[in-house]
Amino acid sequence: MKTSELLVRCLEAEGIEYIFGVPGEENADFMMALEQSQSIRFILTRHEQGAAFMAEAYGRLTGNPAACLGTLGPGATNLITGVANANMDNAPMLVLTGQGATTRLHKESHQIMDVVSMFKPVTKWATSIRHPASVPEIVRKAVRLARSEKPGACHIELPEDVAKLATDAWPMQPYRYHRPVADPDQIERAFTLIRNAQQPIILVGNGCVRQNASRELRRFCDVSGIGVINTFMAKGCVDADADYCLYTIGLQTKDVVVCALDAADLVITLGYDMVEYHPQLWNAEGDKHIIHIAFQAAEIDEYYQPELELIGDLNHTLQAINNDIERLGPVERNLSRQYAIRQQMQLELMQYASDKTEPAIRPQKVLADVRQVMGREDILLSDVGAHKMWIARQYQCHEPNTCLIPNGFCSMGFALPGAIGAALIYPQRQILAICGDAGFMMNVQEMETAKRLHSNIVVMVWEDHAYGLIAWKQQSQFGHHTDLSFTNPEWMQLAQAFGWHGHRVSNSSKLQSVLQTAFAEDGPSLLVLSIDYRENMKLTEQLGNIVCAI
Repeated sequence: MKTSELLVRCLEAEGIEYIFGVPGEENADFMMALEQSQSIRFILTRHEQGAAFMAEAYGRLTGNPAACLGTLGPGATNLITGVANANMDNAPMLVLTGQGATTRLHKESHQIMDVVSMFKPVTKWATSIRHPASVPEIVRKAVRLARSEKPGACHIELPEDVAKLATDAWPMQPYRYHRPVADPDQIERAFTLIRNAQQPIILVGNGCVRQNASRELRRFCDVSGIGVINTFMAKGCVDADADYCLYTIGLQTKDVVVCALDAADLVITLGYDMVEYHPQLWNAEGDKHIIHIAFQAAEIDEYYQPELELIGDLNHTLQAINNDIERLGPVERNLSRQYAIRQQMQLELMQYASDKTEPAIRPQKVLADVRQVMGREDILLSDVGAHKMWIARQYQCHEPNTCLIPNGFCSMGFALPGAIGAALIYPQRQILAICGDAGFMMNVQEMETAKRLHSNIVVMVWEDHAYGLIAWKQQSQFGHHTDLSFTNPEWMQLAQAFGWHGHRVSNSSKLQSVLQTAFAEDGPSLLVLSIDYRENMKLTEQLGNIVCAI
């Protein structure tokens, strides 16, 4: 068979289900081979960046890589933002690009550039296939690296002349290995520290989602009562209804939940990724006692120096600690401070749940209504902008991986293509993407993809005619902001042009019913509302005046 056919068979052997992308002349042989696959579905997108975001959503939701594909030159450069986003969000992904013939890579030639070198800073590994016999090893290595902690993107380039070469090589048989576990003596030391702490707190990050450690974490909290704060990407690791759930941390200014960290005499970080929320923001003096529980050793940082690191599988570590707690019984602690913080946050979350302002609707009201309509297993995807901050603070989850927020690389344009990817995996769930009007327009072309795939998704656009998050930050820092305004299309005409259902909401009391209607419609629906971003500066002023006197 040809090398291109071997590559497809190796991807099949690895269980790859989807490849999203825009093919070109230089990967034509690969596409012909892919057309014959019985197990891999190719999804044609309208832009390579959209393809990468779809693959990222698939990787985050399943823990397995999908692939995104582009040709050489501009196809590859169009992929790179979405690839960087997935890599820094620790989502497993394969990146497949074509390349010109190896006979012209050494010289100035049409569309030729060093794609592998370009991808190296934004992937875990990037390589070019130069010999057919290397394909099985390259694919096996790329998939293993993409899935291994911390997960990320791996890039494979296939030059067009190599793709045509005949080969008698055969795919390698994938196999899984058991994760290493933490040292038992270290686990016992951690148990002693936790048992002796009077005001411990858990800071849980995305690693808990990736390693499916939510069940053991909840068991730990049930027997210990210790409160949990989650980062943006760890929503749902504990149920928002649980008494020990202290909600989300991550805003750049001090929020109510930071008070629990301030009072803690021991911080237990679980799957914490520093890329989400820098420890300087919660350990400014560098004096916190920290237990680091993760699959990798802690990043070196002056504000994050754990006195104990439990490196290995999170489930195993938590299970061992839980067994010790159940054997010796829980410690009596006064956790009234944590409960008071939870109660204060609950009041804030419900403050505008019945608000009737119009025509612009408060962010708090929108998210209270969204939570009422969305089921426990339904999935909300956030784009990047001012709305992301409100979603992180106000929208709470019951299960992990039911709120996808890009919070590492933080690229705008994620939510619409991400929702398309999510709907392929969970067609029976309600899938909602929330975008700003700026972020939505960055990948608006994928409306055609959603219609072609008959994706049952709802995209909610918060319209303010501006780059709202930048305006918010400039206003907070300088007292004014530069000109960040723009105009928008006629949204209902846009929806009609792409064959979508369209709704515009100006009365907040009708938001829930319109959202329910949109979810009941067959195919994709666009829901646009004017958002009252005057609340941004009100929140900034409120957070700036927080005093932890609880």
